[in-house]
Amino acid sequence: MREIILTASAPISTPQTGSILLHDILTGTSLASFKQTSAAKNCTAIISTSGAQGGLMLAVQPDKSLLNVYSFQKDQVSLKVVLPERLSCIAVDRRGQFCAAGTAQGRIYVWEIASGIMYNSWEAHYRQVTVLRFTPDGEALLSGSDDSGISVWSVFRLLDDSVRDEIPEAYADLSDHTLPITDIACGFGPFPSCRVLTASTDHSVKVWDLESKSLLTTFQFPHAVTCIAWDAAERLFFAASGDGYIHQVNLSRTRIDKTHGRVAEAVGGTGVGDILSVAEDDPDESKRRLISVGEPITALSLSLTGAMLLAGTALGNVHVYDVPSHQLLRTVNAHPGPGLAVTHLTTLLKPPDLVGHVRLDGDKDGGIPVRPVVPFQRMREARPREAHEVMMMLPHAQKGTTHDSVTTYPREELLRDWEFFVQPRSRPAAEHENDTFPAARLDGRTTELEDEVARLKTQLGRAKGINDVMWETLKQSMSAQGKEMPALGQIPDSHEDTNGRGRKRGKTKG
Repeated sequence: MREIILTASAPISTPQTGSILLHDILTGTSLASFKQTSAAKNCTAIISTSGAQGGLMLAVQPDKSLLNVYSFQKDQVSLKVVLPERLSCIAVDRRGQFCAAGTAQGRIYVWEIASGIMYNSWEAHYRQVTVLRFTPDGEALLSGSDDSGISVWSVFRLLDDSVRDEIPEAYADLSDHTLPITDIACGFGPFPSCRVLTASTDHSVKVWDLESKSLLTTFQFPHAVTCIAWDAAERLFFAASGDGYIHQVNLSRTRIDKTHGRVAEAVGGTGVGDILSVAEDDPDESKRRLISVGEPITALSLSLTGAMLLAGTALGNVHVYDVPSHQLLRTVNAHPGPGLAVTHLTTLLKPPDLVGHVRLDGDKDGGIPVRPVVPFQRMREARPREAHEVMMMLPHAQKGTTHDSVTTYPREELLRDWEFFVQPRSRPAAEHENDTFPAARLDGRTTELEDEVARLKTQLGRAKGINDVMWETLKQSMSAQGKEMPALGQIPDSHEDTNGRGRKRGKTKG
């Protein structure tokens, strides 16, 4: 469970190619390198390794209608996908099911990754689509463009077969910026109960509420904002500029009330007219919260814990800062080649199937299978969509097992499920909690009962033997005295007098 840094680079003016590199966030050690890619900003997407499927990296190539697909298990291109046209940005939802891509003409494509089916393609903006983002739950797609507009699209409507011949209608159009959109950050929460940050070259960052489709607050900066990073708890965000400055903006503040007590309150939120200026020359450094990097900033990201801020620059460096103190912890020279700029920056847990590293299962032959990827369709076709064939990974069969074991019902599992459904209602709850292996308990109980029956049979045999000996002894004694042998049920009790009433009663009955 180690956190790593994933960066992608592209040349600014030189003819060389970039790469995708992975580094350790604590030491800066290089872990893996993937060559033959020069994806521009917002043209790289990551699908994390999850379950029984390995992760993927998608990189759109510049000046080519081509998409390179990499897996963490191989340092070369796994698949080259030919696209219908050149793309300007790309995004993948968190579960890795759908891929959205934008073009320089304002068109947006939506594919299903497992089947390659093109679900939709439509003219979404008047000019180039610069950034695409899925909400955390994957229910909505946000698109920003050079036409200064942001559109919110319902993924359910984009995949609906009943309206596939109609032009999709946006859930909301967020149109308060005046210049091209540079970045979008989605807050946590189910759609539409979530907030969104949008950055633009008009020197502003705006906070939107998707449920009410309204603008909450506008933050005005002295420089054009190139990228933003939002804290997971939505307490603060960072806005970076191409001049090498990073501003920290707190979304809450503390004030002194009438009783001289400290009260926390939200910053802004009053609507379109709520414009807050973020200045650099504030004499109070604690309010200014400014980080001077000294290099043009091209990418920004927060660590998984939110304790570290990572800034990628146009010189190929990644600077790691401590969020509370703004102290520079280390600088990773991720892409040392001249003219290579960091175009994508994110942090993730170290993939267990990373090339050149030991896998978690320790099986060199099996390992984690690579997630299947099908070449994307270049045009919308009804037949593949109606068939909808999806490739999926079956569980890895262990050595010594057969394929039938996937569909069989093991005896232990059958007994465990049977006991769960037929157990008496009066059974103590503590017994349920400790019943970890009910099948083994049933087998043990059966053996215990069989041993008890055998023991009782042995004791019954001994009792019969003693009774037979007593009966033979009594017969011999009575014969020696010349007396008539009574019936089995008329033997006098040992504590009664043989000359008394008991003997007379025996004679009368005889």
